[in-house]
Amino acid sequence: MNLEELKSVVERIRAETQTHLGQLSSLERVQELEARILGRKGRLTELLSTITTFPKEQRGQVGQMLNVAKNELTEWIEDCRQRLQKSEAMIDRQSAAGIDPTFPGIVRGFGSIHPVTAVQWKIEEVFERLGFTVEAGPEMENDYYNFETLNIPAWHPARDMQDTFWLDNGLLLRTHTSPVQVRAMEKYGPPLRCIVPGRCFRYETIDASHENTFFQCEGLMIDKNISIANLIAVMKLLLREVFHRDVMIRLRPGYFPFVEPGFELDMRCMICGGTGCSTCKQSGWVEILPCGMVHPNVLRFGGIDPHEFTGFAFGLGLTRLAMMKYGVRDIRLMNSGDLRGLVHAERMCGNIIGKS
Repeated sequence: MNLEELKSVVERIRAETQTHLGQLSSLERVQELEARILGRKGRLTELLSTITTFPKEQRGQVGQMLNVAKNELTEWIEDCRQRLQKSEAMIDRQSAAGIDPTFPGIVRGFGSIHPVTAVQWKIEEVFERLGFTVEAGPEMENDYYNFETLNIPAWHPARDMQDTFWLDNGLLLRTHTSPVQVRAMEKYGPPLRCIVPGRCFRYETIDASHENTFFQCEGLMIDKNISIANLIAVMKLLLREVFHRDVMIRLRPGYFPFVEPGFELDMRCMICGGTGCSTCKQSGWVEILPCGMVHPNVLRFGGIDPHEFTGFAFGLGLTRLAMMKYGVRDIRLMNSGDLRGLVHAERMCGNIIGKS
């Protein structure tokens, strides 16, 4: 055997040892492998005995190469032995504690989609098919976009209706998603179609149908010759798509500074079927969709000429819509994290989810 052949044999022993060590599962097998490689009649030991057969000028190189290989193999085998010893010690402790590591564990169920999220995804899907874009805005808003650009100056009594959370830094937690109206006008200009789903905040008394943290979806369409008929048609289409059937609605006058004329679009309460319950305050109707034609002042703030363009806007209550969709009687369950109150609704979410 010459020097090159010896190098080839040593590399083969290294590779085979690594492969075997990765497959061993007991200390007995480790000991057997060690004997085959490093024992008195082991493969590497036999190679050490051949040093004297090499020319004198090569013996030093051969001896050094074989010793390096021996130390390396010894270290690998010892590491494997310690790993298996720790594993067996752990199994012994588990057995002493009455634990069977081979016994199947508890199967945990997968999570589900929150009802509000499911409704939001459905609404986004419907409006994207109609050519609307989905926009977003900051939850910590400034006075200008939350009030001023929406035709609510500092002296306006409508500010008292907003129940605003003011922050120490002079900003506020947005009371609606409407601030994105002017932001979108400034960004895109007319014609414009967009919706803005998001979280809103109002400092108000919490009851079965009111929360201080809730979700809205603002909608805005601006173009030439947009009328109330367009608004009603889009709202009916939206509710029909969400509930998979025609929904009984009523349109009544409403006042909102940023629309003129303004309307309250109510839907028949689906919790009680219109007979009256705590959710609808015994009226049989639930306020679901304040809407109207965009006020000319709001268009001007957005840099749009109100003599050339008109538009409609609406603020859809996602949280209330989810309550109607899934039969959740108390809005407080939506933010409570109480799975007992949401489990029924979550099981039903799969029939409207259109996105992953």
